[in-house]
Amino acid sequence: MAGFSDRADTPVEVEVVPHPALMVLFDLGDQPLVVDDGSGQQRRGSVTAGLAPPHGARGRGQAGSSVCLQVRLSPVVAYAVLSGAPELSGAVTTLDDLWGRDAARVQEQLRAARSWDDRFAIVEVALVRRHDASRAVDAEVAFCWRRMVASRGQVRVERLAAEVGWSRKRLWARFRSQIGLTPKRAAQLIRFDSAAHRLAAGHSAAATAADSGYADQSHLHREVMTFTGATPATVASAPFLAVDDVAWPARAG
Repeated sequence: MAGFSDRADTPVEVEVVPHPALMVLFDLGDQPLVVDDGSGQQRRGSVTAGLAPPHGARGRGQAGSSVCLQVRLSPVVAYAVLSGAPELSGAVTTLDDLWGRDAARVQEQLRAARSWDDRFAIVEVALVRRHDASRAVDAEVAFCWRRMVASRGQVRVERLAAEVGWSRKRLWARFRSQIGLTPKRAAQLIRFDSAAHRLAAGHSAAATAADSGYADQSHLHREVMTFTGATPATVASAPFLAVDDVAWPARAG
């Protein structure tokens, strides 16, 4: 979890960069946050964004006080906390649609809290309360996700299937239904995320391509365009990437 607070004299717009985690954003500012899901639909207030949202997904804050609390959930956890896989594949939806009245209660508690530590504690309690153990992903799927993250998306799907004792077809189907993406697409997303952060840290595109497992710089360019619709140079300057090391100090990889 991370808290963000800012005051701006003009509207603020931030593009949503694809990330190998499901995002839950609690809007606590004076004016409602508007999130465009990339397909022309807009959501207001507290929202969730699934893995690999569409190109053009962005948040727009009005002039004034902008305050939000962001949670990044592993899809393995999100499956049991946010009521299922359909919302994990990239959709942007309101938290009200997933949690009903509980979303409003949590929002009220967060607005009344006096410190970020208190807010983090409130959200943690809410996530534990919403966790449905009966919806836990298969142990094999969780293992494959962890292996993908540890390898920065550079482990082959066939190898993962062999390690868990499943056929490639079975792994593909179970992974897709519980994580929201196919294993191949999930690995590509994790690899992209690793590369994007290397670019943001100042590494050249050529070095990033070599270190991240791409065939060459052109391969990196194509995959960055696939996930964002932008060039590697543009992605490297994305505001949220620039603050990741500060906002998420425990980030792995």
